[in-house]
Amino acid sequence: MLESDMIREERATGGMWRTTGEHVGKQADRLGAEKRAAQAFFASAAAEGRISAGSILQRNHKAEIYETEGGSTMKMLDLAKELRGNSYPGRGIIIGKTPDKTKAVAAYFIMGRSENSRNRVFVTEGEGIRTEAFDASKMEDPSLIIYAPVRVLGNKTIVTNGDQTDTIYEGMDRQMTFEQSLRSREFEPDGPNYTPRISGIMHIEHGSYNYALSILKSSNGNPDSCSRFTFAYNNPVAGEGHFIHTYMGDGNPLPSFEGEPKLVGIMDSMEEFADMLWQSLDQDNKVSLFVRYIDIKTGSYDSKIINKNK
Repeated sequence: MLESDMIREERATGGMWRTTGEHVGKQADRLGAEKRAAQAFFASAAAEGRISAGSILQRNHKAEIYETEGGSTMKMLDLAKELRGNSYPGRGIIIGKTPDKTKAVAAYFIMGRSENSRNRVFVTEGEGIRTEAFDASKMEDPSLIIYAPVRVLGNKTIVTNGDQTDTIYEGMDRQMTFEQSLRSREFEPDGPNYTPRISGIMHIEHGSYNYALSILKSSNGNPDSCSRFTFAYNNPVAGEGHFIHTYMGDGNPLPSFEGEPKLVGIMDSMEEFADMLWQSLDQDNKVSLFVRYIDIKTGSYDSKIINKNK
């Protein structure tokens, strides 16, 4: 897949995800630099035999994707198959829109290999959720595993895999952008894994809906460098969503997620979608799942929490 390697950063000097859900400041020189970088990437990939020569792209500014001469190269994945084929994606965020165009959808799951990580449940807190110990007597180190994955700020819903939820909430409450709010954060300090911080923001206003996803990760496992990538989706396509998770799979150290968020399908029924996700996650490693469907017209929502620990 060509798309999986073409991840893009919305830099502070260029386009940003603002509270209005629009991109600003996309400068001509930046676009030229991006095009040259894309051409260099594909030239290198063709030389190595990873893609056919002549597959050069042009930027589709409206859709925020790259295209080959034959059209968009991103393939929609079977989400159930994707999850069943990976015993340990770690923590994952899915955001999208229902096929009937009426609901904005968010899902977040956590997994665990250690007893400490598995000793957790999701509980409701205000309009969001938080993690807490299922058995407090067995809780060892609460850092990195006890946090609020979901918070709501007005017409914005924040979903993350760590305490950067609070960082985004506080930053956007001070009129900072999603990306600006994350500038003070990096990947988790859990070497040698250096788990990526993944985050999502959903913005619903006056019947319109946009979302963005972010990942902060070490540079190929090097803790001295943090790579920052933001992916913005304006006017999302009905029935489609994007999936980002912390790890490519199990391992030691755990390999960080690579590439662009994966294009996946979304269902109209929250119950069916939640059930599919829960049944597809690895039986041994899954811990908790949260799913929320938000009415794009009214802002009202329904949520579902599934905990393995009961």
